Amino acid sequence: MKSYLSFLMLLFVALVSNAQKLPSKKEVLNIIDKANTYWQANNKPQVRSFWDNAAYHTGNMEVVALTKNETYRKYSEDWAIHNQWMGAKSTDRSVWKYKYGETDEHVLFGDWQICFQTYIDLYHLKPEPYKIARAKEVMEYEMSTPQNDYWWWADGLYMVMPVMTKLYKTTGNTLYLDKLYEYFTYANSIMYDAEAKLYYRDAKYVYPQHKSTNGKKDFWARGDGWVFAGLAKVLKDLPKSDKHRSEYLAKYKGMADAILKSQQQEGYWTRSMLDAEHAPGRETSGTAFFTYGLLWGINNGYLDKKTYLPAALKGWNYLTKTALQDNGKIGYVQPIGEKAIPGQIVDANSTANFGVGAFLLANCEMYRYLKK
Repeated sequence: MKSYLSFLMLLFVALVSNAQKLPSKKEVLNIIDKANTYWQANNKPQVRSFWDNAAYHTGNMEVVALTKNETYRKYSEDWAIHNQWMGAKSTDRSVWKYKYGETDEHVLFGDWQICFQTYIDLYHLKPEPYKIARAKEVMEYEMSTPQNDYWWWADGLYMVMPVMTKLYKTTGNTLYLDKLYEYFTYANSIMYDAEAKLYYRDAKYVYPQHKSTNGKKDFWARGDGWVFAGLAKVLKDLPKSDKHRSEYLAKYKGMADAILKSQQQEGYWTRSMLDAEHAPGRETSGTAFFTYGLLWGINNGYLDKKTYLPAALKGWNYLTKTALQDNGKIGYVQPIGEKAIPGQIVDANSTANFGVGAFLLANCEMYRYLKK
């Protein structure tokens, strides 16, 4: 009897302790405002529509959807207007390219297409055809070509998969869903590791051709974060009747399991997910995307709360108590790159637009969890 009472007491303490970790909705909104106000006050919206800026706006528009904050909405619209509601700006289709490039001719390169996500979101707030005219032009041209290898790097799955589902929802054109699956299938053929249930950043990093410092498979956290978050966004907009939905869901749930197993005790994920010693220490962007994806799955009934919520809470606590600085800056964001780099300094002063966007996504999902 005594041991049973001791067990009940321990259980009660554990439950109370867990409950104390949950923030209030007001606290989460304050955190969102603190981080987003800091970013917008220190960074003008008149910058190019390339992936890094555009990734921030995917987070900002999630905040707009949650809060209806007009200042935040206008910031994204000012950015869209500055870029003429376009990505890369070439109008000569004969020179359009899709391998890596930052010129106006790289219209078909996914890093110039992620901006369309925000343009579509702004269109739905106030439907005016010019806002999505370029998005439709570019993606419809792309889908008319015989190539299927447009998404050859993990990041591209976040950049463009949600564009396809958003445009399907906006236009009703089912070709977006057909090509989404075709391009996704190609990406899986070169980057997906069925054993680990994770994605290599691109074909250069596939094991055993490439190994981490300790000879392990090298899965870059931000790269897998892009994919995991991208899959959540796809599942959100994909019709329940889509014939490939079960495959997207299987990839998403498999990743969730692998992500759960590779989390560090402090709540973050190291840059090389399965080799913590390869590039040790805190990292915010991958952690934020994972936290967002886990909370999204819990909120939408795809991930078991008992199994995944503790990891999501640990991730959120790291993001808001370590990554978020007193002045509102988001720290510990690995700089622009494509891999975990041994010896690279990532500290409290390391910030970036895409990291702030991911942070906002995670906090919006935390708010939705608390609201439910």
